[in-house]
Amino acid sequence: MNDAVENKFILSHLWVAFGAFILACFMGVYQVLERSGFIEALTSPSVYFASVSTHGVLMAFVLTTFFIMGFGYYVASTSLKMPIWNKPLAWTGFSIALGGTVLAAIPLLIGKASVLYTFYPPLLAHVSFYIGATLLVVGSWFWCAIMVVMFYQWKKANPNQPVPLAMFATTANALLWLWTSAGVALEVLFQLIPLALGWMDTIDPGLARTLFAWTLHPIVYFWLIPAYTAFYVFVPKQAGGFLFSDEMARVAFIILVVFGLPIGFHHLYMDPEQASGWKLLHAFGTFVVSFPTLITGFTVIASLEIAGRLRGGKGLFGWIGTLPWTNPMTLSVILSLLMLIFGGFGGLVNASYAMNAMIHNTAWVPGHFHLIFGGTTIIMYFAIAYYFWPILTRKPLFSDSLALIQLWTWFIGMAIMTTPWHVLGLLGQPRRISSVAYNSLLTLSWDPYEFVMIFGGFVLLGSACLFIYNLAKTQLSSASAEFVQQVEYAEPIHAVESLPEYLNDFKLWNKVIAVLMFISFGVPILQFFFMDTFGSSGWGY
Repeated sequence: MNDAVENKFILSHLWVAFGAFILACFMGVYQVLERSGFIEALTSPSVYFASVSTHGVLMAFVLTTFFIMGFGYYVASTSLKMPIWNKPLAWTGFSIALGGTVLAAIPLLIGKASVLYTFYPPLLAHVSFYIGATLLVVGSWFWCAIMVVMFYQWKKANPNQPVPLAMFATTANALLWLWTSAGVALEVLFQLIPLALGWMDTIDPGLARTLFAWTLHPIVYFWLIPAYTAFYVFVPKQAGGFLFSDEMARVAFIILVVFGLPIGFHHLYMDPEQASGWKLLHAFGTFVVSFPTLITGFTVIASLEIAGRLRGGKGLFGWIGTLPWTNPMTLSVILSLLMLIFGGFGGLVNASYAMNAMIHNTAWVPGHFHLIFGGTTIIMYFAIAYYFWPILTRKPLFSDSLALIQLWTWFIGMAIMTTPWHVLGLLGQPRRISSVAYNSLLTLSWDPYEFVMIFGGFVLLGSACLFIYNLAKTQLSSASAEFVQQVEYAEPIHAVESLPEYLNDFKLWNKVIAVLMFISFGVPILQFFFMDTFGSSGWGY
């Protein structure tokens, strides 16, 4: 596979990702309009929930999985300076994932899989949805295997040398995904598919929710690690400086992988199937994963300060103004960190048992994860795309100024949309509803915030369209194919010549993860097999 063919292979992943993204954005605007009562007469709850389910699956599973695979392949080949290992296997994984996406999309779009992206039983979808989702995950496992093989091939060829940070982070993400996707895979293969096929008369929803909790929060770090990778390996160079610390970056990724996995029960605080002791254990783990975010914030800001001072910045804060704010990668990381501050605060509320009880199943929750995922994470996906597209297409970006406008409007739109969501959550507005069938002084107080939220949704849709337009115009441009730009990875301010093995390999950390997962999920899962649960017939209620 030569460079041109390899670039097309990576672009295929990215276009599938962003095709899913723009479709989901249109659905999102429809949803805020109906939820607010503006198009109530034109549709029905069944259409609304079909749209919500499709929106969630496209964003959380399709966009992220294909983007992360494409990003990973490119990082692996460029940082290690070696071709993608086993290209037929890579194409096979892509094909399986794409086929699974199409298979799952059909029941979603015709309303036969309106189970939201969490697909909790007793809600039941058409079996093709579960099979398609399984194939998407299986296809991604091919990518994981290729990343791990390339990691160890490089280590074997370069003994005692530090693995490039970009590849270290990408391999960490592949291992995280292998561990965390096992939970949902077990749920789908042994509960939902047999139930949908009629091979079983009943399943235990408590077990299903526990298995999905295995996946539900670590998947957030699967989405987030590419953004953090860009923070460390692209931003310092694009800002004109150096990475503050390579070692601190590796510590952050290790903590994310090791402690990001055994923490899913903070999504089950209000569920009765797990005892409070297990929930408390997972709560402690949830607070531990705030540390890599603090490390990342410190390291990235320190890297930006180095760049600003190298560009002539003076005084305590003078370096901020000297940063290249017109560089999409630099602008994106600043906007991303701003959203991470507020989204992270919301996450601490969610992780705290008493405060979680106050905002549980309210509009606060989608406000939080849209700010973290749609804000912090996706804006860095945009920045990565703007950086990669000229390299992959060998054509200059169609419009740098349009890229900056798009990034600013995405940030502004996300702030406008998620702020009312948080307020509505505190005012008691429930989530996962298509409309409110009652009126009171409380529900009337929601109306102004609904208007603001709708405005934010339209700003985001316009920004999303600008993003797709800029990429499409770049790729379809008649500009000379001789345009050549190479990816540049940031160098640490202090060169790393050697590293302890625990900062350069994952063998130890996989063993630690296995122990932590056994402690955190062993008894909570096994209890369903040696204890009678209420409602052993029917749906397990």
